[in-house]
Amino acid sequence: MNLDAVRRVADAVLYEGYILYPYRASAAKNRSRWQFGVIMPPAYTAADPSETSVTQAECVFEHSGQPSLQVIVRFLQVQRRTDPAGATWDEAVEREIEVGVGPDELLGEGLTSEFTVAGGEDTEPPADQDGAHKNGAQGYTVRRREPLAGAVCVRSTPLPGPWGAVRLQVRVENRTAPGAAPEHREAALPSALVAAHVIMSLSGGEFLSMTDPPIWAKAAVAECENIGGWPVLAEPDGGRGVMLSAPIILYDHPELAPESPGELYDGTEIDEILTLRTLALSDDEKLEARATDPRAAALIDRVESLDAEAMGRMHGTIRFPGAARSGEQPEDPDRDVPWWDPDAEAAVSPDTDFVIIEGQKIARGSRVRLQPGARRSDAQDMFLIGRVAEVQAVLLDVDDNPYLAVSLADAPDEDLRIAHGRFLYFATDEVEPCEARS
Repeated sequence: MNLDAVRRVADAVLYEGYILYPYRASAAKNRSRWQFGVIMPPAYTAADPSETSVTQAECVFEHSGQPSLQVIVRFLQVQRRTDPAGATWDEAVEREIEVGVGPDELLGEGLTSEFTVAGGEDTEPPADQDGAHKNGAQGYTVRRREPLAGAVCVRSTPLPGPWGAVRLQVRVENRTAPGAAPEHREAALPSALVAAHVIMSLSGGEFLSMTDPPIWAKAAVAECENIGGWPVLAEPDGGRGVMLSAPIILYDHPELAPESPGELYDGTEIDEILTLRTLALSDDEKLEARATDPRAAALIDRVESLDAEAMGRMHGTIRFPGAARSGEQPEDPDRDVPWWDPDAEAAVSPDTDFVIIEGQKIARGSRVRLQPGARRSDAQDMFLIGRVAEVQAVLLDVDDNPYLAVSLADAPDEDLRIAHGRFLYFATDEVEPCEARS
């Protein structure tokens, strides 16, 4: 199975938060690193129970024959760089462990596969022939990697019922034993598996979605125990043969935006804004960023080389429902149609529809008193409790539940907001009629 598309998404996970804007070691946000998918050595987790030495993915698959599984564990090995002046910076080396699990092991007693990753030390000669760097320090730059050890454990449990379903567990353990028990997180990181995630590729069966399982599998999915990661369907084009268990929660079938020209190391990034901010760095700041890390240097170079067409692609893209996953955008059949087309759904009329609330007919123009419910998560809603609003439309959601678009009755700029269609939205149980009962 071709996993190129899955690996591209996994690479974004691998380097999530690796180094953040403004990409300098001196920046406060880059002094506490390696936050996602860190599997610590057991000697450190014994002293700091907030950390973990395992990541575990549990999910459900169905089969009708002899399924087999390929497990790919990917992580970063910390490479600690020390310059001649004694300053340190953690770089990363990509590591990948692959384990094949045959039908007998997958449906039988399972498999435990131990692995090791060698340590090592590299030296870089001084910048100048006379052995002196510009800051006057003598000596070599040293990059050191600690040896790592771990295990991949695969187990499965058949589920009752006629569907041929199995609960799968893939557990990755850090079994590294440092020479001395690390007392601080920074000392433990060279013995950790960083940004660890798992790609599971199934032959002879299909995985079930963990976020939207079929009804018969909901109970089995709810019983799955995931530690340090969340598995999602990752095969392109809606296939169910690949799962990606990542320390960052993703939707099923995640994709990278084709407009993004490259990694900015921040999963919440808005490429255009972050690119423009990076371009606005001073020459001295860019020089410091380039000296911090080779990947930061490559990022600065890439951003500076973007042309107008590449920048324009980041400015905004509209994708229509049903668009091909290849990135092609179909013609929008409603491009010249208003937000609600009477000809498209004659049974719906937001301007004239009504609902009955506390025995009263509520429609466009009705006044209601707002009582935001406890299920709302926006703290700003507390300022709307008791406010009077005018109903602008009665709408239906995708499940045909009614809700109201309203505008505040006493706000000075509501005319402008109404003209722009900037309404507040409330369920019918979050408002009270203002009109007296008849």
